[in-house]
Amino acid sequence: MLFDDYRIDETLKENIAALGYKRPTDIQFKAIPSILAGEDLLAVAQTGTGKTAAYLIPLINMISKLRQDRRYSNAPKCLVLVPTHELAEQVAQACKQLCKHIPIKITALYGGKEQDEQIKSLKSNNGIVIATPGRMFDLRSQGFLNLEYIQYLVLDEADKMLFQGFLKDIKDLLKLIPKNRQTLFFSATINREIKEIAYGIINQKAIRIQLSPRNPASNNVTHRYVKVSMDDKRYYLERLLLENETKKILVFVRTKVRAERVYKAMERAGIETMTLHGDKTQEERESIIAQFENDECKVMIATDVAARGLDFKAIDIVINYDIPDQAENYVHRIGRSGRAKNKGLAYSFLSSEEDKYWKPVIEFLGYEPDEVFLSSQEIEDTITFSNQFTPNLKALLTEIDDDEAFKKAKKKKHKK
Repeated sequence: MLFDDYRIDETLKENIAALGYKRPTDIQFKAIPSILAGEDLLAVAQTGTGKTAAYLIPLINMISKLRQDRRYSNAPKCLVLVPTHELAEQVAQACKQLCKHIPIKITALYGGKEQDEQIKSLKSNNGIVIATPGRMFDLRSQGFLNLEYIQYLVLDEADKMLFQGFLKDIKDLLKLIPKNRQTLFFSATINREIKEIAYGIINQKAIRIQLSPRNPASNNVTHRYVKVSMDDKRYYLERLLLENETKKILVFVRTKVRAERVYKAMERAGIETMTLHGDKTQEERESIIAQFENDECKVMIATDVAARGLDFKAIDIVINYDIPDQAENYVHRIGRSGRAKNKGLAYSFLSSEEDKYWKPVIEFLGYEPDEVFLSSQEIEDTITFSNQFTPNLKALLTEIDDDEAFKKAKKKKHKK
């Protein structure tokens, strides 16, 4: 089936074609008709399969039809809730591309930016609001966000929205929007507990779509792991980066401090990298993401703030420098590679201290990724290969001081 075969707005079809899409992906093929039919939906599909377009295309079509109704009010009709600033901006950009030449206003609401521009956009918004919960409730309490006419509610990354601190926010939101609405849940991962919560919120007759349930990880990504001591991880990373200088590589670590520490280690080795984590300002985040997207810097070291939603083009390799402490984040991390029809590669550095995190990953996947076995000579070569092998006491002491300064700045920031 082609997008041309759908009974949707002609301008919307032209916008879809302009983006280079001819045929719907599996999740789009299954979800779009149900959404157009007004069904509530719980959709689970592998990352990188086009879930965002799967809900935006039918919603844009339905909202464009609402404009023909004389009772149409100049207030938002659709609310898309997302867990992160980056995902909010990404969904907004995708929505603007699909809405080109269609008179539907789009507003992205998230913290880290001044409110004035967002408030100005809300005053003329007659269509879609994409928001993180904090900024949404803030602007609603100030009287700038009208939720009275919301007809469509979307939870993107539904598992995180429902389970990781946002459940109360969602329950509070449900009291503020019309009961007669269409509710859509989209995520790459979901478990029994989340499913029960979801069915407590959406229509009991909601359509459930789950693709590739036996393998939650993307089939486009070849993922392997190598056993490495915690202290030697930087040497393995250095070698991998130097042997793949032309590749775009995303490195995941567990904490903000670890991100800065690995950045310093690579700096000593003469390798240019950038860091992305929660202590960066919104302006810094956007600049870093743009530089990485435009290949101005080939390597980004990030916490799980980059694991969900960000759709970087053609990431060649994902490296789990640290094993994630939440098993589902493994799937989200490696899913930054192998997007759409591209092929990707992922490596995980597994230390003995991280077995407690690795076992849940195996249980979540339903299998263990292939192990890369290294001989003692290969291990020795990797370490001696490193430009960091000869200890530089001054550099190491500077790194320790930087870590302490980073921690103090973080505490001071939280006190404000």
